[in-house]
Amino acid sequence: MKQLLAWIVIGMVPVSVAPVWAQGQGQQRSAPPANASAPVAAGDLTGNWQGTLAVGNGLRTLIKVSKGADGKYKAVFYSIDQGGQPLGINKFDVQGTAVTFSITGINLTYVGTLNPDGNTITGSVTQGEARPLNLTRVSDDAAWAIPEAPKPMAKDAKPGFEVVTIKPRSPDARPGKNIGFQGRHFIMRNFDVDDLLALAYGLHTKQIVGAPDWFNSELFDVDGIPDTPGVPSQTQQGIMMQKLLADRFALKFHHEQRELSVFAITVAKGGPKMQVTTAGPDDGIGFGFRGLGDLTVRNMGITEFAKWFQGSVTDRPVLDQTGLKDRYDFTLKWTPDDSQFAQFRSTGALPRPKDDPNAPPALNDAMQQQLGLRIEPVKAMDDVIVIDHAEHPSAN
Repeated sequence: MKQLLAWIVIGMVPVSVAPVWAQGQGQQRSAPPANASAPVAAGDLTGNWQGTLAVGNGLRTLIKVSKGADGKYKAVFYSIDQGGQPLGINKFDVQGTAVTFSITGINLTYVGTLNPDGNTITGSVTQGEARPLNLTRVSDDAAWAIPEAPKPMAKDAKPGFEVVTIKPRSPDARPGKNIGFQGRHFIMRNFDVDDLLALAYGLHTKQIVGAPDWFNSELFDVDGIPDTPGVPSQTQQGIMMQKLLADRFALKFHHEQRELSVFAITVAKGGPKMQVTTAGPDDGIGFGFRGLGDLTVRNMGITEFAKWFQGSVTDRPVLDQTGLKDRYDFTLKWTPDDSQFAQFRSTGALPRPKDDPNAPPALNDAMQQQLGLRIEPVKAMDDVIVIDHAEHPSAN
């Protein structure tokens, strides 16, 4: 059984979503030439670097590079045609002419070569597969404008879709799920109905009972515009999916409690070791992977963490039995076993080899050592939804 939405990544700012690389908009664009009037020190890569990622019709990409007080590079990544939300580059490294960086949370790496002119880099981005991204250094005036950050939807809104299309996924489409916003359009690619249900109701797919076979065998693309201004929160995205399932799939179901095989999170001996969050009451959540088994969490309670963890990592539901009420910031590094990250593995992303002498411990040991928690398989009563009726989506 697959896990839900392994490619969804909520960034470290409110209502943020990983770039949907497969769905570029607009026409192919090329970077303007470097501005010769902006001199730089030899070997110094600070400044604006931009180029067009070779996806679809092209996605304009801007990277702002600076140096901290320690002399180390800092960089921020903007996908201009996908809203321009800032994504922190966790390591921007230069060794001779080799330029590399990676981005926390979206499993993205870049490898490039600085050309002799010092103002162009030839390279490629890998996020499941490699795609060319050649960069040119430009002045502030020549840099692509970063779109204004979209405003969040009103907290009390219960949105649906103003308009929405649902189409069967093309047989020759690339694997891997994508979800995110392009302008006002809410895009989901390569989702089956089990996925939509799990997103709508915060479930693991093993909590869906009595579904017809096509729920997890037929894939769909969803493209819709919310009927309420602003970017919906994760809860509001769930409400949108609930309305979509009822309206377009004629979904009817009821809830039951059943005994399931689950993972239970409990407090380990010695108590929790996590830091209570420094986020404010209106700050967003963070749940992002630097790689398989390298997780950063911000501003999450353990119940919320359990739902996100079951959605991206485990092959069964995860229950919070800690009794902890605070919200936390933490990192967790472990070596995944073969039951974890099923969807990530299907796209070619692999965890660190088990025989790596520097590999972190297995999940339960890592949680005890790093978080002061345990995660263990148990049988427990849990909520399920039992499908009473469903139909293939109505015509657009």
